[in-house]
Amino acid sequence: MQELKDLALLLEQGQTQKVAGLTKQLLEVGVSPQKILQESLIVGMSVVGVKMREGEMYLPEVFQAAGAMQAALKLLTPHLLKEGVPSRGRILMGTVKGDMHDIGKNLVGIMLQGAGYEIVDLGLNVTPEKFVEAIVEHRPAILGLSAMLTTTMLNMKTTVDAISTAGLRSKVKVVIGGAPVNQKFADEIGADGYARDAVLAVDKVRQLLGIPA
Repeated sequence: MQELKDLALLLEQGQTQKVAGLTKQLLEVGVSPQKILQESLIVGMSVVGVKMREGEMYLPEVFQAAGAMQAALKLLTPHLLKEGVPSRGRILMGTVKGDMHDIGKNLVGIMLQGAGYEIVDLGLNVTPEKFVEAIVEHRPAILGLSAMLTTTMLNMKTTVDAISTAGLRSKVKVVIGGAPVNQKFADEIGADGYARDAVLAVDKVRQLLGIPA
């Protein structure tokens, strides 16, 4: 269907108003919201992710595309819920205690939401205790921890330790990301995975949950 291809391209270009308009039009003519999500929005954001990784797109352009994605999801979500389309899994996210950076985390959240996951974002400066409370309340399959400073990345370990002390470590997979962290650090603190960008974060979550590509 050409309109689905057009929607993916408009999303890639960050054409928020046109993406919203075409999404609404497709819903009105009876196209399944799940079809729109899977065959247009996820396809478009996947292209954005690849171009970002290869240096063909930069953050301002990526965030334009992400904004268009959010506009489409705002229209689609009520229809997806009405149809009872299952989430791929619930993901809890937050920037660790002492850190006030959220650009990378927000982008990862948008990419994951676009890939069909339910996102619970705790925001910035989240204490280990708050993460523990949220795991009990929301029962996520994945916990995403973000840090952008070398002075705050150690709070990732504090958070993982607090989850273990609470007896919850076996109930949630932990993925970390942010400029100062790497796979070695993830291994050192007992995280289940590391992703250096939003595209790889989606891949890592899929792998950890055993979802086919």
